[in-house]
Amino acid sequence: MNLSRPFVRRPVASLLLAIAVLLLGLLSWRLMPVAPLPQVDFPAIVVNANLPGADPETMASTVAAPLERAMGSIAGVTALRSSSNTGSTTVMLQFELDRNINDAARDVQAAINAAQATLPSGMPSRPSYRKINPSQAPVLTLALSSRDLSPGKLYDVASTILAQKIAQVPGVGDVTVSGASLPAVRVQLNPNALAAYGIALDDVRRALTDANPLRPRGDLVGNDLQWQIQTSDQLRRAEEYRPLIIRYVDGRAVRLGDIATVTDSVENRYSSGFHNNEPAVSIEVSRQPGANIVETIDAINAQLPALHALVPASAELKVVLDRSPVIRATLHEAQITLLLAAGLVVLVVLGFLGSLRAALIPSVAIPVSLIGTFTIMYLYGFSLNNLSLMALIVAAGLVVDDAIVVMENIQRHIERGMTPFRAAMRGAGEVGFTLLAMNVALIVVFVSILFMGGLVERLFREFSITLAAAMVVSLAVSLTLTPSLCARLLPRHDSTERRNRLQETSERLFGWLLDGYSRSLRWSLRRAPWVLLILVGVVALNVTLYIAIPKGFLPEQDTGQLRAFVRGDDGASYQSMLPKMEIYRQLLLADPAVEDVVGSSGGDRGISNARIDVRLKPRAERVSADEVVARLRTSQPALPAGILFLNVNQDLRMPNLSDNSGSYELTLLSGDLDLLRQWETRVLEAMRNVPEITDVDGGPGEGTQQITLDIDREAARRLGVDMNTITQVLNNSFSQRQVATLYSTLNQYRIVMEVEPQYTQSPTVLNQLLILTADGTRIPLSAVATYRYSQVNDRVSHTDQFASADISFSAAEGVALEQAIEGVQRALAEVMLPTAVQARMGGTASSFVQSAETQPLLILGVLIAVYLVLGVLYESLLHPITILSTLPSAGIGALLALRLTNTPFTLIALLGLFLLIGVVMKNAILMIDFALVAQRREGLSPLRAIYKAARMRLRPILMTNLAGLLGALPLVLGSGDGAEMRQPLGIAIVGGLAVSQLLTLYTTPVVYLYLDRLRARREPAAPAPAALPQGEH
Repeated sequence: MNLSRPFVRRPVASLLLAIAVLLLGLLSWRLMPVAPLPQVDFPAIVVNANLPGADPETMASTVAAPLERAMGSIAGVTALRSSSNTGSTTVMLQFELDRNINDAARDVQAAINAAQATLPSGMPSRPSYRKINPSQAPVLTLALSSRDLSPGKLYDVASTILAQKIAQVPGVGDVTVSGASLPAVRVQLNPNALAAYGIALDDVRRALTDANPLRPRGDLVGNDLQWQIQTSDQLRRAEEYRPLIIRYVDGRAVRLGDIATVTDSVENRYSSGFHNNEPAVSIEVSRQPGANIVETIDAINAQLPALHALVPASAELKVVLDRSPVIRATLHEAQITLLLAAGLVVLVVLGFLGSLRAALIPSVAIPVSLIGTFTIMYLYGFSLNNLSLMALIVAAGLVVDDAIVVMENIQRHIERGMTPFRAAMRGAGEVGFTLLAMNVALIVVFVSILFMGGLVERLFREFSITLAAAMVVSLAVSLTLTPSLCARLLPRHDSTERRNRLQETSERLFGWLLDGYSRSLRWSLRRAPWVLLILVGVVALNVTLYIAIPKGFLPEQDTGQLRAFVRGDDGASYQSMLPKMEIYRQLLLADPAVEDVVGSSGGDRGISNARIDVRLKPRAERVSADEVVARLRTSQPALPAGILFLNVNQDLRMPNLSDNSGSYELTLLSGDLDLLRQWETRVLEAMRNVPEITDVDGGPGEGTQQITLDIDREAARRLGVDMNTITQVLNNSFSQRQVATLYSTLNQYRIVMEVEPQYTQSPTVLNQLLILTADGTRIPLSAVATYRYSQVNDRVSHTDQFASADISFSAAEGVALEQAIEGVQRALAEVMLPTAVQARMGGTASSFVQSAETQPLLILGVLIAVYLVLGVLYESLLHPITILSTLPSAGIGALLALRLTNTPFTLIALLGLFLLIGVVMKNAILMIDFALVAQRREGLSPLRAIYKAARMRLRPILMTNLAGLLGALPLVLGSGDGAEMRQPLGIAIVGGLAVSQLLTLYTTPVVYLYLDRLRARREPAAPAPAALPQGEH
């Protein structure tokens, strides 16, 4: 069946269909969202719970453990992790990739409800949860600063007004405010004054609670009017609390101001933020799944004038980190690369054909196929991103192949005397099966990527389907539009049209090339065993190179943003870390590549830790982000009790609860917390001696100073003191306890109670605390307890309900991820962990290990799938082997190119290998299909048939190979935004095509003949192979 026949007969319809495809594609392109990478959603939910003042181990055992037990039975949970520090616990549940996040959220809420009865009664609020996508970095960060307003006021404006308004913008997902805490009335009690008046801490707490009842008051109803009853039962400012009467002593009222310092403060005084050299709070905005990043950021920027109007006049709102310029620049570079690739492909076609009219025919297939692919991408819900555009860049060198094959075959019939119309009718029909075999083999390779599973499949799904769609559109164009154009544009063989100089030069050069190839091919066919031996050597070298080449997960991107983390020594106070933070802040601001610095200290990250986000200047004004990090690492001072960790922010981040002080993560797990801590120290020491890694950080260690109260239970029982009374006294004194709530129109604020800061400088203050006995007598705490010094972790982590410790690290400069992990594994082997302690990679390192283990099986699976498809198409068990024999030469070219350019073998390079499998098979299919037809129709011997096929198909093979090579060359040479993601693909394709072009022109005929002889031996009457004429050209 000749599918091209009706389109050759109806050229206007063919042209209008192509125009319709173009218009639909352009419309789809305009409607598609924009993103740096395909959307990869890790369904995850974070649960937050607070118990102010509780130490990490108490939080872990009384809050984290009950929640984990309740949530551990939720269906579809792949990872359950918690992190408990002073006063707060965070639990993260990660679900299977196909788990519906809304259904999971309902299960999490049910688990929280079930665990509520086992949680401490003193929690100020129930645990809350929020849905997150931990793989996505914030798309926009704003800073709110003021020289006049307090941090609490700034935080209130940011969280109560700005965050709510921003959350209403279409496309916005999560909005996080950090750098301070909400305003609060802070009551700081004087223990000496309390003792002098005989007032207990609980007396003060009850008085503060009773001062803000906010109960229903009812109303009065008369015959004509109704009155609502209002009372002044809410005290809102510190000055209103100072006259509050706590109790009467000897007939005299003791007011709050007599025993405490009352100020308008914040809920947590161990939290602060900055933007460059000014105090500030930061607002981080993340997008909703599937939202267009650029449109979301533009929508927020459009709201900025309205947002500015909502902040006080003395405050300034600035955009600090904005991902849209880098995304726009990256996509612009990708689009320029796409146009350049298409232009180079057109030049290749023009150079071989020598005629603008002839070159126009396959060149038209490029825009129609690529733009038509946008429609399929839009229907699948894809975005314009680095990987989908990369697929189109590669496709630019592939979609022209089908048109070249069709036109070259039609041209061959015209040269034999047919009219262009008849040649188009016949020539297009003859190569229909060849085109089908070429494209089906390619599509099988691309679709095989979808069977990678997990993260890799989600990440490269758009790349795979986009390429497959481009091949389908290209096949349709080559069977419809291309023969129709050939019938109208190609001249007759007897045409008087004068050949131009380019045509003559092209024909002359190709004639020389064909003559040289014919001679060398005859030479190689006479020395077939040596050629076969070379092929075997190439296969062995492929295996050797694959094992030896350094491997990575994804190329390190230069996103123009750095993430820094400052780790204070264990036990360092918040106040002691502030000068060190200032030194590091000035170090970052002084670097010539840095544009903006925003960060926060303390808070949920621990009082001795800080996180800093750094925006770099545009790529043209600085060195690479990796070089900036290396420069800052070498220039940072060796500060005692504080270390600065730096890494480049990536578009795709693996879920974890660690502080990201390093790029990768090792997790130790054990059922015995004490044993885990012992071996964590040994593993840390061993890893710090590994030269392949840097920034080794064990996170919070067993160094936080702790005061342990040893209670004399007999004395306590004799004096009528219960344990709850002692705990309440400590909680009231030192945990920034929130004892009451103040309600306003927009938000709720707290009253925080503690002892004055000067009484928290030394443990001796414990001796001055008064506790109530059963008969109401007040006695000092020292009557029933003594204290001693100890050390404890300032954070306790659990993974899958086991105690865990996270050790982060980064690869040293010039070291691939595989080499870094091998160094870590070597360190683990040296320390010889006991069976009670397990070690496993986390985050990106874990994903790399999983993908590296499956890569050989995946490649083998692709080869088997291609063999099966080709075997079905050719009804042969041997011909697919001939086609697959072209692959080793492409593989060795790709691996050598990666090795010579010092490029790790990442998942992007693996995509290049898959592409090469499809491209080089097309060359073998062109040659073998022609040889089989020559044997069947012309009665040629296998030797003469393959020799003729090699010569006759040399032009389309060279054209398609050179088109693919030059189409990928812009990927290699690109140096703009996003180039580091595209370069490994281009290097693999260019290297593979260059080497395969040289080798497969000789190895394919030899393998074809050997396998044909194998087939002939199994048949009873096989004719002897005819000799190849010496002078045949």
